[in-house]
Amino acid sequence: MPRSKPPVKTEVSVEEFLAFEATSSERHEYAHGQVFAMADSSERHNRLAFELAMAIAQNIRDTDCRVLMSDVKVQTPTGAIYYPDVMLVCDASDDHPYIKHSPCLIVEVLSDSTLDIDRGEKWLNYQTLPSLQMYVLLEQDTMRAEVFRRAEGAGSTSASKAARSSCPV
Repeated sequence: MPRSKPPVKTEVSVEEFLAFEATSSERHEYAHGQVFAMADSSERHNRLAFELAMAIAQNIRDTDCRVLMSDVKVQTPTGAIYYPDVMLVCDASDDHPYIKHSPCLIVEVLSDSTLDIDRGEKWLNYQTLPSLQMYVLLEQDTMRAEVFRRAEGAGSTSASKAARSSCPV
């Protein structure tokens, strides 16, 4: 499904986007040569993402994995660049301070303005990340999470689970 708001820039390369983003006072996402302003997040959205990031951090203390929140970008092999609400990176070589390329977990907290993008465009681009093992869509208004797991040697499967289900690394 297309985005509800038009892009703020079109026909932009990844390099041009990164230069633009480095000097912008607002955050943007990049997909298919287009730059889109990000939707604002509510306090509830932010608190859910923070609580989840803290819970994951507690469970990975004795590993080399890092939990990152919405200020760090992920770039997919398709060239798309997003700011996931929460991501888990366990690859020590993925050490760029601002852009990650090999998360094993990405979580997006759904809102009315991002629901279609998170379920559509982002999911299609995130699936191209070879390292991604799990993509979670967390609803704000209900105790529901949609969990997509990479099947062994294949694509992905989907299952709905309670928001308190465990998140294996």
